[in-house]
Amino acid sequence: MITLLPLMIERVGIIVILAFLLSQMKSFRKLVNYEQNLPGKFQLIILFGFFGIISNYTGIEISNHSIVHSEWLTAVGSEHALANTRVMGIGIGGLLGGPWVGLGIGLIAGIHRLSLGGFTAAACAISSVAAGIAAGLLGRQRRRKGGEITPIFAVGIGMIMEAFQMVIILLSAKPFEQALALVQVIGLPMIFINGLGSLLFVFILQSIIRDDQRTRVLQTNRAFRITDQTLPFFRKGLNPDSCNAIANIVLNLTNADAIAITDDKQVLAHAGAGSDHHIPLKGLETGLTREALQLGELLIARSKDNIYCMHKDCPLAAAVVLPLKVHQETVGTLKMYFTNPNKLDDVHQELAEGLANLFSTQLELAEAEKQTRLLKDAEIKALQAQVHPHFLFNSINTISVLCRTDSEKARSLLLGLSSFFRSNLQGARQLLIPLEKELEHVQAYLLLEQARFPERYKMTYSLAPGLEKILIPPFTLQPLIENTIHHAFSRLNVQGEITITIYTHKGFLYISVQDNGQGISDERILELGKKIVASEKGTGTAIYNIKQRLDGIYNGRAALSIQSNSCSPGTTIKITIPMDQKGVSD
Repeated sequence: MITLLPLMIERVGIIVILAFLLSQMKSFRKLVNYEQNLPGKFQLIILFGFFGIISNYTGIEISNHSIVHSEWLTAVGSEHALANTRVMGIGIGGLLGGPWVGLGIGLIAGIHRLSLGGFTAAACAISSVAAGIAAGLLGRQRRRKGGEITPIFAVGIGMIMEAFQMVIILLSAKPFEQALALVQVIGLPMIFINGLGSLLFVFILQSIIRDDQRTRVLQTNRAFRITDQTLPFFRKGLNPDSCNAIANIVLNLTNADAIAITDDKQVLAHAGAGSDHHIPLKGLETGLTREALQLGELLIARSKDNIYCMHKDCPLAAAVVLPLKVHQETVGTLKMYFTNPNKLDDVHQELAEGLANLFSTQLELAEAEKQTRLLKDAEIKALQAQVHPHFLFNSINTISVLCRTDSEKARSLLLGLSSFFRSNLQGARQLLIPLEKELEHVQAYLLLEQARFPERYKMTYSLAPGLEKILIPPFTLQPLIENTIHHAFSRLNVQGEITITIYTHKGFLYISVQDNGQGISDERILELGKKIVASEKGTGTAIYNIKQRLDGIYNGRAALSIQSNSCSPGTTIKITIPMDQKGVSD
């Protein structure tokens, strides 16, 4: 028994080394990731059946408590038996593939063992089939309960299956005395060694699974990183400027040698190798791209001839071309080029497919946001309609009176009125404007109001330095100031005070408009911003439109809140806007 143990460890080493070498093959790695389709099960049967045959050939021939032959075996004497690691491969294969796979492996290994001969040949063949079925059933049951094939579980199965084989030898091998003597010699070593082999085998399988999971995680992180960086540019649609930025981002974050993006008619951007003749805006350079656009399917080229580039010195030797689709219509392609065909492996192909799907989704979102922007433009025009005719009439009337008494002030008011309506017209044509332009709009409006009611309103600004050029939606502040004047101070005789505070914090722009006028009831606050409300002055849509435009432009990342109480004076309206351009259509 002691002499047998190191020889059995050698046999386990052969199988484990073979398994390790196979683990470097892509096809083997796919199999051990619990491939459950029919071709996968068939391949598992062949692979682990092969392990069973190798175990038989490398077995140790035993007779009368002694080792007869410990080298490669092609036959076993009629009175002899065989100590080997066959059950280890059968058990692992059954655990991975289920009872049908276990049955197939058991039949291959068992029939081969039967062909070698020996007085335990039939018992070993029967135990091989039974072990395969039993391991498959136990593995399937464990997975159905949400468990994994852990090393400890595999060790237990390996040892139990080997002990089960010893029982079958005792029950079926003749003569019994000889079978009992054999089991006393090989029983414990084989149970121990098959458990050890199962442990090492599962460690290799777990290493394969962990490596694949790590690769997928890294690939997913890379895809999300690319998506995150390209998002602002895809919002602008397929155009040369945005696509050039996207192509350079993808080139820097992948191992591709060149990246190209096309629409359905021409190359919009090409970054990397081949840039000397793959020139944007000069039509489609390769026949492969035209074919991908026509078929709307992924195409792979592993040679220069398959790329169909007409330039004789083109360095591009392999490519994967993927269609970019919007609402199932192919609108362009994403192309990853390689100067060495060996670099185009499954990882790059899967990454390219993932990016194409993500980019297509981004293009669809950009198209949807374009339609949303058109609706928002209509809402801006509705905001313009809130400039009441009597405001214009009162302003002109005030200016006409001042023309007789204070011509210089009348001139200033005319310029303010001009600035006010110019801001209205410019705001209707732009999605975002600099903060300083919106403040000019507010100042022009207040100039006209204060001319009619001198000393009635006092405006205070608190603007952090360097924020003048930050972009915000037009008609964000002016309607709030107009609301404050019309509603907060309409029933008060005290001087109205309005304070505008603007600052940044942790990537967000904060705008606060605070007044000392009459408060707003809780019921009214619940309605403001969520629906159009009834109003004695105006259309009742100002805050609602501001809130809707903020949601639409910033995809829910901006916020508008109102703090007030009808029992005490003062209202504060706060607006929070993200300072980056993600989710914003220019």
